[in-house]
Amino acid sequence: SPFTTNAVTAVPELFLTAVKLSHDGTGARYLHVAREDSNNLFSVQFRTTPMDSTGVPHILEHTVLCGSQKYPCRDPFFKMLNRSLSTFMNAFTASDYTLYPFSTQNPKDFQNLLSVYLDAAFFPCLRQLDFWQEGWRLEHENPADPQTPLVFKGVVFNEMKGAFTDNERIFAQHLQNKILPDHTYGVVSGGDPLCIPDLTWEQLKQFHATHYHPSNSRFFTYGNFPLEQHLKQIHEEALIKFERIESHTDIPKQKLWEKPREHSVTCGLDSFAANPSKQTTVSVSYLLTDITDTFETFTLSLLSSLLVDGPNSPFYKALIESGVGTDFSPDVGFNGSTREAYFSVGLQGIAERDIDTVKQIIARTVDEVIAKGFEEDRIEALLHKIEIQLKHQSTSFGLALTSYIASCWNQDGDPVELLKIADKVSRFRQCLKENPTFLQEKVKTYFKDNPHRLTLSMSPEEDYHDKQAKMETEKLQKKVNALSEEEKTQIFEKGLELMALQSKPQDTSCLPALQVSDIEPKIPFTVLETTLAADEIPVQYCPQPTNGVVYFRAVSSLNTLPEELKPYVPLFCNVITKMGCGALDYREQAQKMELKTGGMSVSPHIIPDDSHLDVYELRDLLLFFSPRFEEEEHFRVLVKKTAQELSNGIPDCGHLYASIRASKNLTPSGELQEMFSGMDQVKLMKRIAEMSDIKPILRKLPRIKKYLLNSDNIRCSVNAAPQQITEASKEVEKFIKGIARSKKERKPVRPHKSSEVKPVGSEMLTGLQITRKLVNDPTFKPCQMKTHFVLPFPVNYVGECIRTVPYMAADYASLRILARLMTAKFLHREIREKGGAYGGGAKLSHNGIFTFYSYRDPNSLATLKTFEKAVEWAKSGEFTQQDIDEAKLAVFAAVDAPVAPSDKGMDHFLYGISDEMKQSHREQLFAVSSDNLVDVSNKYLAVGKSTRGQAVLGPENADITKDPSWVKR
Repeated sequence: SPFTTNAVTAVPELFLTAVKLSHDGTGARYLHVAREDSNNLFSVQFRTTPMDSTGVPHILEHTVLCGSQKYPCRDPFFKMLNRSLSTFMNAFTASDYTLYPFSTQNPKDFQNLLSVYLDAAFFPCLRQLDFWQEGWRLEHENPADPQTPLVFKGVVFNEMKGAFTDNERIFAQHLQNKILPDHTYGVVSGGDPLCIPDLTWEQLKQFHATHYHPSNSRFFTYGNFPLEQHLKQIHEEALIKFERIESHTDIPKQKLWEKPREHSVTCGLDSFAANPSKQTTVSVSYLLTDITDTFETFTLSLLSSLLVDGPNSPFYKALIESGVGTDFSPDVGFNGSTREAYFSVGLQGIAERDIDTVKQIIARTVDEVIAKGFEEDRIEALLHKIEIQLKHQSTSFGLALTSYIASCWNQDGDPVELLKIADKVSRFRQCLKENPTFLQEKVKTYFKDNPHRLTLSMSPEEDYHDKQAKMETEKLQKKVNALSEEEKTQIFEKGLELMALQSKPQDTSCLPALQVSDIEPKIPFTVLETTLAADEIPVQYCPQPTNGVVYFRAVSSLNTLPEELKPYVPLFCNVITKMGCGALDYREQAQKMELKTGGMSVSPHIIPDDSHLDVYELRDLLLFFSPRFEEEEHFRVLVKKTAQELSNGIPDCGHLYASIRASKNLTPSGELQEMFSGMDQVKLMKRIAEMSDIKPILRKLPRIKKYLLNSDNIRCSVNAAPQQITEASKEVEKFIKGIARSKKERKPVRPHKSSEVKPVGSEMLTGLQITRKLVNDPTFKPCQMKTHFVLPFPVNYVGECIRTVPYMAADYASLRILARLMTAKFLHREIREKGGAYGGGAKLSHNGIFTFYSYRDPNSLATLKTFEKAVEWAKSGEFTQQDIDEAKLAVFAAVDAPVAPSDKGMDHFLYGISDEMKQSHREQLFAVSSDNLVDVSNKYLAVGKSTRGQAVLGPENADITKDPSWVKR
């Protein structure tokens, strides 16, 4: 073999065997992890060390996926999404490496994807037009009209403009750049929008030649497919064509400072901040150790958790509970992704004048920890958490592993050492036993006596985004003024050429593909047993190989909850597990949960009926005992933290907020969806956080609890190993007996679901049907609505929703295939490639809402027009059988995504969707034809056929303001 095996190591706690190899010809490193898991993963990673902020590694990551020698068609990456059953396909640019992973359960698919990924990484075309499309270009606002002004365009350019609307991202970026200023960590690897236009096509190709070489690469494979086959294919299709080179990408250690440094930076105003005068963030960060020292790194990351995680940690008590700010600063805790790790702690949502106060609190807390150390119970709880995490089976374990080892391996550390977690835990226990002040000494060395310490503060500027826009305009002017007339003509012609290229139907015949016949026709059925426990509470048992962990869930219906309490349900869910219970206060409760469980959470769910659109059920997924709602101060802390988190999340989930608002008036449950997870919830939390007297809100919580802890509304589920089920059922009975009775008299029997809405194939009564109390609103009339949320962002998030049919309807399968087909064959091209948005597409959700959306989009009304054009395109039936087959593959990849043992049976427990129903939906998907697709486009999506809603989140917009049919919020 052209590879040499260097070591074979069994890691029993993760049920795997690791094989380390190297390639004789090029020195490429290789790690294979063999494990009984059918979701196999491949990744290749390169150490990429840019020395400027033009975003060269990020733009390269995009451009290599735009065509290669063997697969010269444009964009093979997005094309393969529809020609494969992959469970994951993506690429990531970190500060110092670029990673290309994919996973699939099908061996033929694995070979196909491997072939495409190898060719993309090692032999990309890197065409100039692809660089312009993905990176940056000068182009007329309307490329067909040379009279319109020249502007900057490009996918990465817009993506990074969107990324830096996020203040947490701005802070974290400055933090890394300033604590490790001397080498590659001092620049923005993703690209600074003001520097991206300095990158040339030549520089891009040069960067590829030096960094994307086997001698600078690390290969990783995972799963149960045979290693020999991977090695043979990787050698023959890529490595054999290279000689060994010296890559010179090593990252030197940062020169240590002699004294601490301070920096202050600015950011945009947060329009949802609870207190406009308190929008400053400050943190203190310490440079720690080289991440290739795996045990020291493990110790310091545990130490970081002890310092900042949970209400019992010293920094939570000192900072969060001081009332000075709203939440920890971004990037709090241990950061091990750079060659030397660092630890950071601070507060956001503070007044500028409190910066010194925060610094004093931090210094004082460090001193206290050195003096007092940590309670033994907290250390035990943390080690227990690690043990549970090891046992929990995730469906994307390969992806988790490749991400976990990437940084350390990238610095030539030993990836197998990292996987031996049990060894580290026992060595850690040993160190503590031999020296009880082991952790305190670390705190003294790394925190107290460490001169390499950075204090970073960030405050908003009124006109921050305007200033950014002005700098962009100046940059643009400089570029445009330097152009000769001839170059201007060229720009116009190249713009037309790119547009023509983007519109041209492409020949994808060079790409490998699975066929629809490669898809399994039948799904394996999951064994479920539903029994009635005490008080006729239904319990669903599902025996699964869970490594000895028991997963318990209880669901309680909230249909009887009074209207005025409903908006507070998400807040209730958020705090119920954090306010203490029974005799325990919130600190003791947190301790007990960490010691005894793998965590508890409560979340609201709105469950649509699978055969009627105007019927839904409102419920809470929960684990709980007798909660306490006394501590007003702690409640206020939680409220401020929640409001801050919601506000920080808008730039990442803007398209979801737009879609939720657009569907608000289409079904009865839409209103609740908006109330629970839409902009209404963000605004409500902001209001509560601003209240001077929070008692009236606190008083609502016990009232919600009364409706929840009512045995008429509850059902439970247990997933556990077969031999644990008997033991688990005893515990469940105990739990049920402990539920407080909220009514004196017992109803003799629960109301059954009315017979007419029985789902297909359910002759038997499942436990689910017994407790499904469905809310049917006969008076409900769907209505049109257009909303514009004006936010201080430079980009838009657009959503349009149409009411169609529910899961069990015959047309549902056709609409589901259609959404995928439109995304791949029309919307991706129009919205991302031509429009310059970071993403866009169509999707169909269980509740029968068909959604069009776009993400970080420079356009708004034009995108809504594109949605209309997409429907026209679908009605015309201008797609081939191959297009339909590709859409089917993509839909089945989602339908057949692996499900973890802990989640098996959940579709049935939560949504009442049985395996029989899934199988019949599956058969409908297989049967979808071209005629069906044209038919459902006409029937539901054509203008005037169904009720639709539209929403835009984004900057002020004169065209929307002029149009009276839009509501401005």
